[in-house]
Amino acid sequence: MTKIVQIITSLALACSSLLLQAEEIPLRPQHPDRHVVVKGDTLWDISAKFLKNPWQWPQIWQLNRSSIKDPHWIYPGDVIVLDTSSGQPVLKLVRESVTLEPGMIVTPIKGDAIPAIQPNIIQPFLTKPMLIAPEALKSAPRIVAAQEEREILSPGTRIYVQGLPDTPRNAWAIYREGEAIKNPENGELLGTEAHYLGEAKLLHAGQPATLTVTQAKEEIAVKDKLIAMEDSLSPPYLPHAPEGQIEGQIARVSEGINETGYGRVVVLNRGEAQGLERGHVLSVLRKGASMVDPESADPKHPVMIQLPDEPVGLVMVFKTFPKLSYALVMQASQPIHVEDVVRTP
Repeated sequence: MTKIVQIITSLALACSSLLLQAEEIPLRPQHPDRHVVVKGDTLWDISAKFLKNPWQWPQIWQLNRSSIKDPHWIYPGDVIVLDTSSGQPVLKLVRESVTLEPGMIVTPIKGDAIPAIQPNIIQPFLTKPMLIAPEALKSAPRIVAAQEEREILSPGTRIYVQGLPDTPRNAWAIYREGEAIKNPENGELLGTEAHYLGEAKLLHAGQPATLTVTQAKEEIAVKDKLIAMEDSLSPPYLPHAPEGQIEGQIARVSEGINETGYGRVVVLNRGEAQGLERGHVLSVLRKGASMVDPESADPKHPVMIQLPDEPVGLVMVFKTFPKLSYALVMQASQPIHVEDVVRTP
């Protein structure tokens, strides 16, 4: 049997305007020449092995937009090779196959494609809708009664829900209205953070419908609201910079505190309406202070100096809403605060 190396070239040569822009792609010092993909790798981690700026991954792969949005092509066992022969760094995918006889090639069986980031951190934010439009919870289906008039609705308890649609889903999340999320720029109400309590499963449709509580993270009560759960996780995507200039602010840290750091989730005051999409990477900057010029000649009319914004980290958007987005902190040189600026890197 003869081993051959099959270079996958169909990923190269794209016409996207994003990739046509001349942009320097700095490599990380002492970067490897190749990397063998293993289970547990993420696209971000692999990119960071080669690049100073991991969000430049699509450029170094020469990918078009369809590949950015649906990268089902890197699996454990693949070998990623850095090619600098053209003067510009390019990554290529190498797969080792075995020829059994003329015309027959066997390629090792692959498992799941590697994700953009570790899914365990963001999974609760993907499967449970925790940011709700301002009026959505008010009109959501509500618990009107419980089995045997119970006050503590534990798993196994039947509940009766008014307002389920005529063709309801089977799985429902149970919520209570949480804190309002306001735009730090102007105080506009952008949404409501729904407080997750548990889950229920539909038994019989109707008005009211009959469901049974399947999970209870916290105490569930009559008047709590139900929201349909998503059937599955969002499809994969690649980390990449927005094509245009996007600027906003961090509106909220997921735990409701004022600062956070690496590996935590934040809420941005920008969403689909402003052009954000899953995979977008944004720089986080601490807004520079405004100070009096110490050389001001007139104390009554001092000259003000605006200090520059200071970069403090990177976030990557993983779920979007009309006016809001969830983003994961990918890098943080300092604590990241509510009202910090986010901007196209």
